[in-house]
Amino acid sequence: MTTLNEPLHLSNGAPLPNRIAKAAMEELLAAPGQLPGDELLTLYRRWAAGGAGLLITGHVMIDGRAVAQPGDVVLEQDTPLEPFQRWAAAGKSAGGQMWMQINHPGRVIPKDLAGTTWAPSAVPIDAGGFSSMYPTPQPMTAQEIDETVERFAVTAQRAQQAGFDGVEIHAAHGYLLSQFLSPLANRRDDRWGGSLHNRARLLLDVMGAVRERVGTGFSVGVKLNSADFQRGGFDTDDARDVIKMLADVGADLVELSGGSIESLATAGFPADGRTLAREAYFLELAERLVATSPLPLLLTGGIRRRAVAQQVIDSGVAMVGLATALAIDPTLPGQWLAGGDAQARPPRTRFRNKTLAAAAVQAVTSRQLARLGAGKPSKTPYSPAVALLLERLVRARCRRTYLKWHTAA
Repeated sequence: MTTLNEPLHLSNGAPLPNRIAKAAMEELLAAPGQLPGDELLTLYRRWAAGGAGLLITGHVMIDGRAVAQPGDVVLEQDTPLEPFQRWAAAGKSAGGQMWMQINHPGRVIPKDLAGTTWAPSAVPIDAGGFSSMYPTPQPMTAQEIDETVERFAVTAQRAQQAGFDGVEIHAAHGYLLSQFLSPLANRRDDRWGGSLHNRARLLLDVMGAVRERVGTGFSVGVKLNSADFQRGGFDTDDARDVIKMLADVGADLVELSGGSIESLATAGFPADGRTLAREAYFLELAERLVATSPLPLLLTGGIRRRAVAQQVIDSGVAMVGLATALAIDPTLPGQWLAGGDAQARPPRTRFRNKTLAAAAVQAVTSRQLARLGAGKPSKTPYSPAVALLLERLVRARCRRTYLKWHTAA
C-alpha cells in the first residue's frame, strides 16, 4: 500500500519527496509592479517548512493586460527575475519542489480591470446576480490565440530561469484554457471549436510550446477539471480523453479539480445540482479516471484530514492537494507524515446565496494568507462578514496600484 510518505518519481525523473502537495490558491499578495514581495516569500517559507513535497503557487498571469484580480502576480518577457528567484528559493527552502502555476483568465476579468476581454466566443459569464461584474468577451482571433500560446511558453521559460522546478498550466476553473474546452463557452466553428479535439487544441498547443521551450528535465503539469458541473459542459468522459492527449504531448502530471465561477464546485455548490462529498469533493470522479490515465494524478478539493488523504492515495491517485486547509494550518503535512491526525476546520458561513457564500469563504482564506505572509500566527478565521469588508478595502488599494502600473507599462 502506498503511503503519504513515499516519494513520487515523475516521468522526467524529478523526485517529489512525498505525496502531499500544497495546491494553488490565489494569494492576492502581489507587491507593486505585480511582483512577488516579502509577504509571498514569508508565506512560502512557512509552507515549505510545513512539509509538503510540492508547493504550487497561486496563478501567475502570463499577460499583464489580463489579470483575474489586481493582487495577482504577473511574469512576462521583460519582468525582472530577481523577485521570482527569491520566491522560488523560499518555496524550496525545506527540500520540496516549487512549481509556478501559469494562467490567462480569459473572460474572468472584472469590468473595473478590463480593457478588451478575450474568450473563445462572445459568451458572457452567467454567475447570477454577479454576472454584471464581467463584460461580454470578444472572440479571439487566430493571431491572438498564437500570441497567447507564445506567452505561456515565455512565462514557463522565465519560471525555469528563476529556479522553479516546474510549471502547472491552468486549464480548470473556467479560465481561458478551460473556456476553450467547454462546449458552453466555446461556440466556435473553426479549428478551435466543435469536437473535443478542436476544443482541446489551444491547451495542447500551449503544452507542446511549453515543453519545447523548457526541455524534458523540467516538470510540466496541467490543472484540469474532472468536470465543469454544468449541464452540457465539459464532463468526466472529456477529461479522460484530454488526459490521454496531454500524455502524448509531454505532460508529467495532471491535477484534477472542478467547477468555475459559474458552478462553484470548489466551494461545494455545483451548478448541475449534484451532491458533493464534504471532503475530497472530486474523488468519485477521479476514481473513474485513474484506471485509464497514462499520467499520475493529483486530486485537490476539500481534503483536510489524514485519513481522507490516505483514502485518496488508496484509490490510485498519486498525490493529494491541500489548499484551504493549509491557509488555516500550514503545518498539517508534517504532522500527517509523522502519523498525526491533526485537521483544519474550514471557514463556515451562513449566507444563503451560494455565490456570496463562496466569496465569503474565499475572503476568509485570503485574510488568513495575509496573516501568514505577515509572519503572524495562524488563528481562528475571521468572520465572513468582516473578511468580505476587509477584502473590498484591500482590493481597492490593489486596484489603484495595478492600474497605475498597467498604465505606465
